[in-house]
Amino acid sequence: MMKILMYSVRPDEQPAIHAWAERNNAQVDTTPLPFVGNINLATGYDGISILQHARIDDVHVYEDLAALGIHHISLRITGYNTINFEHADANGIVVTNVPAYSPRSVAEAALMHTMVLLRQLENTEARMRQHDYSWNGLQAREIHNLTVGVFGAGKIGGTVARIFKALGARVIANDLTPRTDLMDTVEYVDFETLLAESDVLTIHTNLDATTHHLFNTATFAKMKNDAFLINCARGPIVETADLITALQSGTIAGAGLDALEGEELFVEHDLTNDQTHDFSLYDQLLALPNVSVTPHIVFYTDAAVQNMVDIALDDVALIVQGKPSPHIVHD
Repeated sequence: MMKILMYSVRPDEQPAIHAWAERNNAQVDTTPLPFVGNINLATGYDGISILQHARIDDVHVYEDLAALGIHHISLRITGYNTINFEHADANGIVVTNVPAYSPRSVAEAALMHTMVLLRQLENTEARMRQHDYSWNGLQAREIHNLTVGVFGAGKIGGTVARIFKALGARVIANDLTPRTDLMDTVEYVDFETLLAESDVLTIHTNLDATTHHLFNTATFAKMKNDAFLINCARGPIVETADLITALQSGTIAGAGLDALEGEELFVEHDLTNDQTHDFSLYDQLLALPNVSVTPHIVFYTDAAVQNMVDIALDDVALIVQGKPSPHIVHD
């Protein structure tokens, strides 16, 4: 019987894990502990699945995993910038991800953040808590009158485009590979045009050397001063300090953020009484009335959790059986 160990497992993942194990006649054991620092727990297992937010650069992690006879890391997330592929390749370790656990989960959240900003819900609620029920300064804009720019029109970005198109918006997109199936939905433009014409610019691309801090002071200066930036992709695509300055100065009108730089220190943790971490950038963002922030939870729906478990474990089974996985990723 195939034996799989899953790291960093949450209670909400357990029903899907048990169901998969039963369907596939496999032994799937789980631990809430992280992968790094607990590799020895995988002794005797055929494969592993991890949920990893912090980058793994220690070569010994890959060497120790290979020494256990495990040559596959199955990520239960889309992002794979956490993996050092040089070390993985050197130790014969294949990496798979879950490229599309639920495009609608993220796409609907991009719409949610947009609506919060357009309707000024944060500002309105703050006023009402002070018993200020006036309307001054709260006039909203309607989506069908706006141009929505999608940076990265893949599975998630394409779903975002279709949602906004259905609501009557003009949708423009920038991507290295235009999709023929989106030609009736989006107008493909270059990056400079995307910045200049978007009333809402929503990011749905991978984090790599070309996108790291791509949105910065210079980028914001090219956007409309009444534009909103939405980032439900990866935090370091946006230079946080520059974004705060742009929001405070009125260079752009607002931001909806689910992904933030340094989030690997905070995500999934209750740090209510923590005195050891530096929350200053987050606190500055949360204090602004033109910002909507969530802690990397836009993926977190029932459908997405089911798909993340199923796809990650399917990949383990394929690799263990010597079969190719369609989800192998490379740096």
